[in-house]
Amino acid sequence: MELETVPVFIGLDYHSKGVQVCVMDGAGKVLRNRRCGNSLLEIAAQIDSSWRVQRTAIESCCGASDLAEAIAEQVRWPITLAHPGYVNRMKHNPDKTDYADARMLAELCRAGLVPPVWLAPRPVRELRVLVRLRADLVGRVRAVKTRVLSLLRLQRIAEPACRRWTRKWMAWLSSGGCALSEQARFTVDLHLAELTWLAERNKTVEARLESLTADDTVVLRLRSIKGIGPVTAWTMRAVIGRFDRFTTGKQLARFCALTPRNASSGQRVADAGLIKAGDRLLKSVLIEAAHRLRRYHPRWRKLSESLEARGKPRCVAVAAVANRWVRGLYHEMKEVKVAA
Repeated sequence: MELETVPVFIGLDYHSKGVQVCVMDGAGKVLRNRRCGNSLLEIAAQIDSSWRVQRTAIESCCGASDLAEAIAEQVRWPITLAHPGYVNRMKHNPDKTDYADARMLAELCRAGLVPPVWLAPRPVRELRVLVRLRADLVGRVRAVKTRVLSLLRLQRIAEPACRRWTRKWMAWLSSGGCALSEQARFTVDLHLAELTWLAERNKTVEARLESLTADDTVVLRLRSIKGIGPVTAWTMRAVIGRFDRFTTGKQLARFCALTPRNASSGQRVADAGLIKAGDRLLKSVLIEAAHRLRRYHPRWRKLSESLEARGKPRCVAVAAVANRWVRGLYHEMKEVKVAA
């Protein structure tokens, strides 16, 4: 004769050194709420044999994806990543403790109100590592160039009549034509050596990205669009992952933070730029892509020119192009077969 099992709901408040585990039954009674080590075995040991796990929720944060994947594959609990911002808004308590957070996750899980976050498969998470590494290298290059230019202004050096960072401009900076002081010359030479090292490192990362996405159907489809280069395709694949996980094109555009922000109140109706949400790297590459689409595609050039003719600033026109393009792209990309 089989023993009757009790259905339970689990909330996990994750930290790098420990996990707060809250177990709640269907009536909302807390059966257990204790802290254990950051180990799959220790977490599983908190669940009695007479309990049957119905749902599990873990707050989405750095490292939570790997733990959630391990729980789903090895322990086989139904698990959902919870959006930390929405969970925090649902908890109308000014105090914050791991005990309360785990209990809130278990309660939301029991009520079926967990605000979910997509659990990206491992290949997509690995691609994100490389994409963010490349973005970090590009940011470091930008910072070094800013320091060089600030030093030239500090020394009151008149630059030649050519574009910055071209071969001609770099030859002038490296030669005696740029009359820097002794210590400034030493500093600039170090910065130039750092730029060379960063450029080589960036080429290595980009070569690895090319190799990793050589057979990726999403990246290949994106790169086939005129005006969309490898960096944009890599970033969209890494951050968006699958296009078919969205219900509509508007939902995708909002995820990409390309939706206009409404700032209406009473009789006043106004916009306030784009919404303050989404991944900043994804948003920036899509805005850059919109600039290129305006040049290469008559449809987007016409839209941009019509908006500017009505008095809209150039930045607003570019954002509108990015929004419309992403919404249309959704209907093309959701049919693409994706391995992960």
